Amino acid sequence: MKSPATALRIAPARPEDVELIVSLVRELAEFERLLHEVRIVPDDLRRDLFGVRPYAEAAIAWVDDAAVGFALWFHNYSTFAGRPGLYLEDLYIRPACRGRGYGEAMLEYLARLAVERGCARFGWAVLDWNEKAIGFYRKLGAMPMVEWTVYRVTGPNLARLARNPDSPE
Repeated sequence: MKSPATALRIAPARPEDVELIVSLVRELAEFERLLHEVRIVPDDLRRDLFGVRPYAEAAIAWVDDAAVGFALWFHNYSTFAGRPGLYLEDLYIRPACRGRGYGEAMLEYLARLAVERGCARFGWAVLDWNEKAIGFYRKLGAMPMVEWTVYRVTGPNLARLARNPDSPE
């Protein structure tokens, strides 16, 4: 990893960081040209990171008192390996802070966490047009899963799928 010019500190997110994380999610969505899809509000994130049943975890990258990025992840499970995996939902480094090794430091932080937790794998998705990120991930040894196609059911289709086939529409 490139040695950052300024000391980087990566720390687990705290409840008081929720509004900051939502702001960073919106910045990420704008970069990915998906801001129109963002629905998250601080209460959602507070519930899902720090509630009775946390569904995800997050960490924030700090330089001095300034947040330079964040990562949000959760565990999945490999039935073939018989072990958990770590899935990175979002990694975002603010544009002005890129090229300083912060993204690589965040990935190293998560890789260490995956190893410490006995995970069989560490994965994520990347938009196919983001050539810079794809090159960065390949440089780190990540390989695309070209034989897999991701499927998703959302909104009305999810509601329709969840209905009992015997119940009226």
